[in-house]
Amino acid sequence: MFKFELLKTAKDSKARLGKITTPHGDIETPIFMPVGTRATVKTMTPHEVKDLGAQIILSNTYHLFLKPGMDIIEKAGGLHKFMQWDGPILTDSGGFQVFSLSDSRKITEEGVSFRSHIDGSLKFLSPEISMDIQHTLGSDIMMAFDECAPYPATYEYIEDSMMRTTRWAQRCKDHHHNENQALFGIVQGGMYKDLREISAKDLVAMDFPGYAVGGLSVGEPLELMEEILDFTTDFLPEDKPRYLMGVGSPDYLFEAVERGIDMADCVLPTRIARNGTIMTSKGKLVVKNAAYKEDFRPLDETCGCYTCRNFSRAYVRHLFNTDEILGLRLATIHNLHFLIHLMEDIRESIREDRFLEFKDDFYREYGYNK
Repeated sequence: MFKFELLKTAKDSKARLGKITTPHGDIETPIFMPVGTRATVKTMTPHEVKDLGAQIILSNTYHLFLKPGMDIIEKAGGLHKFMQWDGPILTDSGGFQVFSLSDSRKITEEGVSFRSHIDGSLKFLSPEISMDIQHTLGSDIMMAFDECAPYPATYEYIEDSMMRTTRWAQRCKDHHHNENQALFGIVQGGMYKDLREISAKDLVAMDFPGYAVGGLSVGEPLELMEEILDFTTDFLPEDKPRYLMGVGSPDYLFEAVERGIDMADCVLPTRIARNGTIMTSKGKLVVKNAAYKEDFRPLDETCGCYTCRNFSRAYVRHLFNTDEILGLRLATIHNLHFLIHLMEDIRESIREDRFLEFKDDFYREYGYNK
């Protein structure tokens, strides 16, 4: 039910074209995945997300475990039916959210105890419980339970965390029982290359159908992320998908693809949209600013999204400055369209053997000094 086909590797970099087959449809890679944390991409209907060209979305084990809870989703027939999304879904393991609760969680070999951010009640997640939750959700791709270690952190801390993550990965694999759901392992190791190599080799030996690179884009400089990512992907199989967790700005997506990444996700485009920040071909635009009060051009004159075809900067600014919900929706539509279609253009550039040329052209227009 799950298959990855490597269709092409670029001549000028590690960039790859591929196709992932899942029970709910095929995914062309490299791909950006919009995030639907609580079973919704914020402000959007599933139909609208699909119309933008999204091939797969991500939902969050931690948040759905707390609310509405697995009983409700199980009675609904799984996450696809509950949220009325008929395409592929990837669920993370809940690890990142749990470990971000640094003041209210306790890590043991068995798992993690933590206080709910909703009501303060004591909860517990382990590799086995994470698998059970994701089995109930029915996602097409599920992630092994891991610790996303902080940056910076000592070598000793990262080594201990990484080795525990590897042991947890084996427990996840042993507990996983649904052949319709592909379980990915997550490479950790912080910013230490020797630990990244050990983690990658140990996980590859477990023979997961795909591999994520976790613990990057957690506050380190972009140049360091590029170095560690470039090193890490050399140890991952060419015939299985590679997923960089938590990146969603254009520069991070380009740099990830250049280093052989097939999948990426981030809340960035939807989060900044709700704050009035717009991604355009010329760089970011803060539409709430007074400069756009009488600007009747679209958000991006090169964009063909619903927002840009129909509304002006002045109108979207007016919506934000009068607290109208439509402003958040229109900005979200545009930002998701921007990234989804950027990845389409990246795939086309790989297909035509001009990826680095396209990257340089984009950076020049966007205003990056790379």
